[in-house]
Order: sequence, then structure tokens, then C-alpha cells
Amino acid sequence: MFSSISFLAILLSISFLLLHRSEAQLNSTFYSSTCPNVSNIVQGVIQQALQSDPRIGASLIRLHFHDCFVQGCDASLLLDNNGTIRSEKDSGPNTNSTRGFNVVDNIKTAVESSCPGVVSCADILALSAEASVSLAGGPSWNVLLGRRDSRTANQAGANNSIPAPTESLSNLTAKFSAVGLNTTDLVALSGAHTFGRAQCRLFSNRLYNFSGTGNPDPTLNTTYLSTLRQICPQNGSGFPVTNLDPTTPDTFDNNYFSNLQNNQGLLQSDQELFSTSGASTISIVNLFSSNQSAFFASFVQSMINMGNISPLTGSNGEIRSNCRQVN
Repeated sequence: MFSSISFLAILLSISFLLLHRSEAQLNSTFYSSTCPNVSNIVQGVIQQALQSDPRIGASLIRLHFHDCFVQGCDASLLLDNNGTIRSEKDSGPNTNSTRGFNVVDNIKTAVESSCPGVVSCADILALSAEASVSLAGGPSWNVLLGRRDSRTANQAGANNSIPAPTESLSNLTAKFSAVGLNTTDLVALSGAHTFGRAQCRLFSNRLYNFSGTGNPDPTLNTTYLSTLRQICPQNGSGFPVTNLDPTTPDTFDNNYFSNLQNNQGLLQSDQELFSTSGASTISIVNLFSSNQSAFFASFVQSMINMGNISPLTGSNGEIRSNCRQVN
């Protein structure tokens, strides 16, 4: 029989586990009493930014994506270099590529004015992603909140963990699996490329020298190839941008998947979802192309899944007063 001391120890252990679990759970009403207007504040700043920068919505959702894939959704991406931090902004996937940090700063300023010291930068990224999708005509959802901000960055992790636009489907699947996301999540989240832009350097190999062959990617629609070559000349700088979705570039819809069916995926990582022989992703692309509601529903669930990657909660981390630096 257990002694009373052993029994008490077990009860304390169970209580600790339950408490830890409850701390780790995010919820949509986290700021209902401390900052009830936070979603409206975020959306208002983004609406204003969209007036002069139609790309900003896609850029903001990309910040959330690139943050979550590196040590979890903790706003580590937002930290600037200082004496102890090597910024993730200077990693290969982010340098001269990620953008929208000034808009995040503006959101943080507006939120701090209304609710000082309450809302984390990590939650601002999650809320910004939802607002950006909704404002572009996509679905809206109740964002799960309660993340706290990291005191560290992981530049090496950013170099290794973030999916690259030139990767094979097997590599993409492995990187998603490493953070607990499945094949449906991969296809659904790739659908965020239904709006936004990409630099020529991220896909120019497909236009002129795919896999070192000296020829274009054979999966690339030939008419689309001609159009892209005009935008991205072979000896150009590599930094001009073109629409990820040539049909409705600033609208969040399911045309991205129809583009894949027509061999008009801009990035190799896009077209791989449909053109990899025998891949399980093909049927998902076909479903999302024919049924926008199915895409929207899966996208919302996948965004929630991604937002749940290793958040800091409870007493872990901090609430930064400036998203670019630790307190």
C-alpha cells in the first residue's frame, strides 16, 4: 500500500502536470479583460498600411511563418542584432527578403498605447497573419493567444529549419514534419502564396538552368516561362519581384491551386506539390482547386496548428515592450 506521503507526492505531481498543461494551452479569449480591442487595433494598422503597400498582408503572414519554424512561435525573428543576439533577420531565408517589420512596430506602438505591457509580439504576429488573410478576402478565425516572447534568437536554426523555395517535396515534408505539421498542413499553408510577391533570385534557376541542366524547369508552362523571363532577365540583379499568383495577385482565394494544375506555380516548392509523380499532395491540390471552402477550412486549421508550435506561455519568456529587443 502507498504511504500517505507517497500518495500526497502523486497528487502534487498530477496537480503540477495539470497546471503546466493549462499554462501551455493558448485560447482565443486570453486578452478579453486585459486588452479586449487588440484584434481591432491590429487590423486598423494593417488596413492603413495596405493603402500604400498592397504586398504587406502577404509579408506579415510570412513573418509569422518564418518565426514559428524556428524555436516556435516566440517572435525571435523580430529581434535585432546586439551584443548577445545574432538576428534571424540575417539568416539566408530572411536577409533582403522578409519585410514588414516597421508595420509590426507600428502595431506594437498602437497596442502599447491602449494596453501597455500586456500583448506579446508573438501574438501580434499571429493576429497580423489572420487580419492580413481576412482583409484580402480570405477566411477569418479566432486566433489562439497567450504566447510570450523569447529572450533569444536562433540564426542557425533559421538557416536550417525554414522551408526553402528550391527544395524538393520530400525535404519540404520533412521540415513540416519536424515541427509537427502534416502533408495537409504543407499544402494548405503553401496556399498563402495566393497573394504576395517573390524576388527573381528565388526562382530564376527554373527559368534558365534548372538542376544544372542549362534548360528551364520542364514543369513550367512555356507561356508563363516567357513572361517570367521578361521580368527576370538571365543576367539581371535578381531582386525584381513578380506576383506569386499571376491571376489574382492581391486576393486570398484558391486560384493558387488552379495555377499549379496549369504548371504556373512560381516557386519550385509550389509546383512540386502537383508535379511530383505519385505524391499524396496531388489529390489535396485538386480538392482545394475545385473547392475553395475546403481550402479555407483547412487553411484555418493549419494556421492554428502552426501557431501552436512550441509557444512560450505562463512565466516563460517575457512581454517585450519593443519587439526588436529584449526588455
